[in-house]
Amino acid sequence: MHSPPIKAGSRLRERPHRRFVFALAAIVLALLIALPGRAAAQRAVVLDIDGAIGPAVADYVVRALKAATPGETGVVILRMNTPGGLDSSMREINAAILASAVPVVTYVAPNGARAASAGTYIAYASAVAAMAPGTNLGAATPIQLGGPSFFPGAQRPQNDGKDKTEPADAESRKAVNDAAAYISGLADLNGRNAEWAVEAVRGAASLAAPEALRLHVIDVVADDIPDLLRKIDGRTVRVAGKPARLMTAGLPVATIAPGWRTELLAVITNPNVALILMMIGIYGLFFEFLNPGAVAPGLIGGISLLVALYALNLLPINYAGAALVLLGIALMVAEVHIGSFGAIGVGGIVAFVIGAIMMFPADVPGVGLSMPLVAAIAAATFGFFTLMVGLLFRSRRRAVVTGAEALLGAEGEAVWWQGAEGRVRVAGEIWRARTAAWPIEAGARVKVIRRDGLVLVVEPA
Repeated sequence: MHSPPIKAGSRLRERPHRRFVFALAAIVLALLIALPGRAAAQRAVVLDIDGAIGPAVADYVVRALKAATPGETGVVILRMNTPGGLDSSMREINAAILASAVPVVTYVAPNGARAASAGTYIAYASAVAAMAPGTNLGAATPIQLGGPSFFPGAQRPQNDGKDKTEPADAESRKAVNDAAAYISGLADLNGRNAEWAVEAVRGAASLAAPEALRLHVIDVVADDIPDLLRKIDGRTVRVAGKPARLMTAGLPVATIAPGWRTELLAVITNPNVALILMMIGIYGLFFEFLNPGAVAPGLIGGISLLVALYALNLLPINYAGAALVLLGIALMVAEVHIGSFGAIGVGGIVAFVIGAIMMFPADVPGVGLSMPLVAAIAAATFGFFTLMVGLLFRSRRRAVVTGAEALLGAEGEAVWWQGAEGRVRVAGEIWRARTAAWPIEAGARVKVIRRDGLVLVVEPA
């Protein structure tokens, strides 16, 4: 059998049809790749900020934002409950938020949470700011590291026509004006209420969730994460300086907990732990210098001191206080070597306590030093040096057991004797000896009364 011949005209008619199918498939594929769809946003990542904002929290958030990619993450949610924290850590987090390729949502939750001080700046830097019912934010006035001035009248109210109070000293005014300009810029960037933001900085104003939504300080009030994802779905926000549309409804939620690195950093950057590590390091090296070759005190002390210095480098410290702490430790070490019967040691303890109180700012959340800890360290150090002074007194009353003085009063045996001179065994050694007027026989017990060079003057014991 022979198949019917195919006409040339039919082939010519099939070619345009195939070309059309291929072109249509290419257009559909390009659209699937180019359009930001639900397939590209695979999950919503939740990061928990619970507590003061410090170097550990900043490291946790920055690393998570850098790891988030648009192909895997549709949105990053910072679930926040914080009393505030360090300005340097807050600015580090905000820089990562503004540079992130993934939209960042700050969500003040759960009910009863707050975003005070540094938390307010982070909310203003985020693409979307949201709050749960019963939460509040605000009180964003920067706190000066050195604390309030010791001079009366340094903080004078100044009326600028808006019933606001500004600090009188130039350093505080500079900090407040810088913070006000910073948060105002964040507000303009994301289209939020800049006037209230400045009021939160200058007047420490705070708002509850409904009022914050009414004043356009935040964008959404949501009951929980799924409700938040539904309410922000379809919004157009700015992500890395470009407009982007959120498609978040129904996204699966993945919570990324802080890892061991964050937990370790949170422990060592605690001012109380840093102070303890510094004391362990200094005393470890001190005991190693007193007992060369012991190894363990020097090893533990060196590691502790290096970790403490790393932590202090991350924390805002008052350098005058740190200098007093070092001076106090130096005086206490000098007490052991000089032996001034406690005068230098007491001065060192006083300098240490005052320096420790001054070194860390008491008003910054998460950076204050525990006064009971300072008292315990001072008491332990005082007890240590009291023991050292007691041992010093006891050693001065003890009889000399080495050197030439150790032979005075020592007893021995006459090995050989003739006339006024002979040989005696004292402390296991044979010595030349003589006597003034006492007759001595070989084998008799003798007592040393003085020494003339290498000759002992003895008498019968």
